[in-house]
Amino acid sequence: MALSYEVRREDIPERNEVSQPSGGGDENADRGNWTGKLDFILSGLGFAIGLGNVWRFPYLCYRNGGGAFLIPYVIMLACAGLPLFFMELSFGQFASLGPITIWNVSPIFKGVGYAMVVVSALVCIYYNVIIAWALYYLFASFTNVLPWTLCNQWWNTDQCGKTFGVNGTNVTLGVNGTNSTDFTRVSASHEFWTHKVLQLSKGIDQMGTVRWDLALCLLLAWVIVGACLIKGVKSSGKVVYFTATFPFVVLFILFFRGVTLEGAERGIRFYIIPEWSRLAESKVWGDAAIQIFYSLGLAFGSLATLSSYNKFHNNVMRDALIIAVGNCCTSIFSGFVIFSIIGHMSFMLDVPVDKVADEGPGLAFVAYPEAISLLPISTLWAILFFLMLLTLGLDSQFAMMETVITAVIDEYPEYLRPKKSIVVLGLCVIGYLLALPQTTNAGMYWLQLLDWYSAGFSLMIISLCLTIAIQYVYGMKRFSKDIKTMLGFEPPIYFKVCWVAITPALLMFILIFNLVQFNPVTYGDYEYPNWAEIMGLLMGLSSCLLIPVVAVIQVCRQKGSLLERIKAAARPSPDWGPALEDHRQEMMKVYAGKYGVEVPLDVTPNKAADLPPDYTTATTLPRNDISVPFSVTGHTHMNGSLPVTTKL
Repeated sequence: MALSYEVRREDIPERNEVSQPSGGGDENADRGNWTGKLDFILSGLGFAIGLGNVWRFPYLCYRNGGGAFLIPYVIMLACAGLPLFFMELSFGQFASLGPITIWNVSPIFKGVGYAMVVVSALVCIYYNVIIAWALYYLFASFTNVLPWTLCNQWWNTDQCGKTFGVNGTNVTLGVNGTNSTDFTRVSASHEFWTHKVLQLSKGIDQMGTVRWDLALCLLLAWVIVGACLIKGVKSSGKVVYFTATFPFVVLFILFFRGVTLEGAERGIRFYIIPEWSRLAESKVWGDAAIQIFYSLGLAFGSLATLSSYNKFHNNVMRDALIIAVGNCCTSIFSGFVIFSIIGHMSFMLDVPVDKVADEGPGLAFVAYPEAISLLPISTLWAILFFLMLLTLGLDSQFAMMETVITAVIDEYPEYLRPKKSIVVLGLCVIGYLLALPQTTNAGMYWLQLLDWYSAGFSLMIISLCLTIAIQYVYGMKRFSKDIKTMLGFEPPIYFKVCWVAITPALLMFILIFNLVQFNPVTYGDYEYPNWAEIMGLLMGLSSCLLIPVVAVIQVCRQKGSLLERIKAAARPSPDWGPALEDHRQEMMKVYAGKYGVEVPLDVTPNKAADLPPDYTTATTLPRNDISVPFSVTGHTHMNGSLPVTTKL
């Protein structure tokens, strides 16, 4: 015989009356949490602020109209970057799960989680190679004469030259120190990069041999990553106190040194003076959107992974604002740092500013080392600069590797969580072996292929699917209630409008823009063979194809007609929700504020669009004096009673 009682909205205790774990330990003892709030903020900043802030943003800025580029950049941040950033962080914090298991929210979209992990894994493979290059240059900097300033070494050619200011004039010196004008000058730093560091072959099919020095630097990079992640967020959360703050120290030092250099105003003027006419070009807006996308690290799964270790009531909206705005301000500030140095280099070499810097690795490992060699006490500046590159790279690598590790462990927690050290070691060994081809003579061609296709159009598709799944299938109203459970208030209307309308439209624009502007991969003047192009395209599609494949598998696992199967696969799993029981009870009370629900019931909800799968109510009424009956069979309340009548 069922019992009954009445629940009034005013009888439901506020969130602060819910019992919380005592002490300062982990809220989720089984999975672990960040030790402090700064651990997460610094880890998020470290992931978002990477190598792209140093070279890609300034390059795009002066390629697309200087200061005018900042207008579409800020608009894209407000309309797409920040809403997606907040959505991913909230998603991970609410469920406390990795990027695959978290798709209990809608199993038909679980392929989105697999796609995120594949993208992060592919980027990890080549990103650590860039870190290995930074280590190589760091070790090479510990000398009185920087090796990339020399023209009389075995790696130099007859075209090598070094330009010095002599009584206000520029003199180009050849290998033997004599004036030479009958050949095209190649900078010493370029020859050091190409012939000494890379020892580059003529094509991707000419692999050559593994470079032992680069292979050892790569090994050291993976050892650092593994050592910092082997204890989980407890160890990486402490490392980021150095790796996330040190780049800012170096940037400030280089800024004050750079703006005092002769000719610095050339670069700064080039950087900030806008070309307003460029705002009419669609490519400028497309580049701004893509830069925001890559800079914030959207759709890698790393944001949800990092926030999944937060305590449940952490103010994730505040953190999202701090990290996203801080990342973009860092990009803008780094532009002043870089262009002051490039302006000085332009003055010393007597070449236009836009001829000094190249895009990509050529900027980080050719133009900047040469610029640094023109500074007083160049050895000190070289050490600081490459330490900065190292820490910038490590922060991003930590987050992406943690994404892969968390995804694997959360899928089989009962078996793998006690053996996390072995999982981390195994994944690092696999990553090192897969990256070894990039230390051969054709390594740069392979890295460029990975960089070009692994995280390009696939990220746009993943983000679009992510937005559709959360805001349209799971439902914006549900998601807003989940955020209210964590924060005590629903997200502002600004985020809601962006999530359901503006952001998806912009994502479609970015995706179409990328397809229309598609260019095959190149490295300098080298054009890749067809087989390499096909391999790159397949690599990029490998992550996207997982989305429909997993969706079909999930639908086939259900019962009923095709439509019933699709609906069942799209519906949240019974275990969806916060990880801890206390927080699940809080979620019930938040939903009760609207629907008059007291406890979870294993019945199908009448308001399927708004309620989690384990909640039910007969109707929604604005009054508080009407009893709404509903019957329940075969379910026992956790306190031994069954609610049959709810008073709204």
